[in-house]
Amino acid sequence: MAQKPSIPKGTRDFTSVEVTKRNYIMDAIKRHFEVFGFLPIETPSFENSETLMGKYGDEGDRLIFKILNSGDFLSKVSDDLYTKKDALALTSKISEKALRYDLTVPFARYVVMHQNEIELPFKRYQIQPVWRADRPQKGRFREFFQCDADVVGSTSLWQEVEFVQLYDAVFNELGLKGITIKMNNRKILSGIAEVIGAKDKLIDFTVALDKLDKIGEEGVKNEMLEKGISETAIEKVQPLFSFQGSNKDKLESLSALLASSEEGMKGVEELNFIIDAIADLGLEQAVLDIDVTLARGLNYYTGAIFEVAAPKEVKMGSIGGGGRYDDLTGIFGLKNVSGVGISFGLDRIYLVLEELNLFPAEITENTKVLFINFGTKEAMYGMKAVKKLRQNGIKAELYPDDAKMKKQMNYANKRKIPFVVLAGTKEMEEETYTLKNMISGEQEEVSFLEMSEKVR
Repeated sequence: MAQKPSIPKGTRDFTSVEVTKRNYIMDAIKRHFEVFGFLPIETPSFENSETLMGKYGDEGDRLIFKILNSGDFLSKVSDDLYTKKDALALTSKISEKALRYDLTVPFARYVVMHQNEIELPFKRYQIQPVWRADRPQKGRFREFFQCDADVVGSTSLWQEVEFVQLYDAVFNELGLKGITIKMNNRKILSGIAEVIGAKDKLIDFTVALDKLDKIGEEGVKNEMLEKGISETAIEKVQPLFSFQGSNKDKLESLSALLASSEEGMKGVEELNFIIDAIADLGLEQAVLDIDVTLARGLNYYTGAIFEVAAPKEVKMGSIGGGGRYDDLTGIFGLKNVSGVGISFGLDRIYLVLEELNLFPAEITENTKVLFINFGTKEAMYGMKAVKKLRQNGIKAELYPDDAKMKKQMNYANKRKIPFVVLAGTKEMEEETYTLKNMISGEQEEVSFLEMSEKVR
């Protein structure tokens, strides 16, 4: 009995309509990447394990898909190690490669390996799939595309300003109104940890704070207590849970809170610059909002951090995010190369556009006209017209088989092709075509030029 086919959890097949809609999003993102001066690169789908491991924190490392070595990989494992059943030790012996977790670490590796071929600052974009061994749920998959843009080799805050504008430009073209670009700075978070006496608990502090929208204020406080952050320290950060007012109001409150922290005040200064620049330049429709609880989980962010929230009427996690990483290439031996980048969440953007019915109807239009096949001579007559229509940018095709008329008409109906052309002996002699409108049922005999204009 034949095996019933299936696909792994967290992966998907895409229909032609879905692919078309995804391409619509990627084309818009790619177009703006290039308008903003970013250059395309691509990296392998899998990397050496040592390139990826240890770059995303413990949580991230657990989500990396490992690839088994080829051949008899167990023969290289000692009986002692095999008997101990130590998963981490065993994995390092039987797996030397892994599927990429994101595009940022591979990009850092790329910069180091190609440092003599690129000009700094180097602006690159990548649109490629990544893989994470995560628990699948709405908007979260194990295989998904990332659409990244990064700049390395510049510490200028104008880069952050441009990324805010880039987010705004892309979502404005996609017709997605009401998005919020949340922004914070890791220096501010470090400064807060410093002034409350929890500097040694910075990672635990930021990871817990980042969950505020998921587990609420009490949940965050409980997690901080569990991680060893004192009640006194938690009381000092109470103002963070109720920060309100304009961006300027929030920055003034932060300045008061962080007055004794040099690093924290540097973060406030950087946010002030970005906020002032965007206020002068303006945005098409996005709202830029300082969110002091925004932490983002990845350890390599050192400055500004971004997260894009979908319109409030859609229940969806972030649809974009990123930030500044001052020395990511340092992990590969190239020191003091600052970088900043953002990513667009293609799959989540798709779900948001679908829910809000924002995909233009015309992007999923398929073949405009189908030529009925009556035989070899008639098919050749039709194919000559099909060729000319295609040269004029009109989607046209010939039914490949000399099948019954009913079957060919049903095919056109099922594919929702709006026009059908019937061309037999009479039409061939008169060099005309009988054009049938499949929606109204009307048909008329027309010249090629008339047919082309009506179909278009």
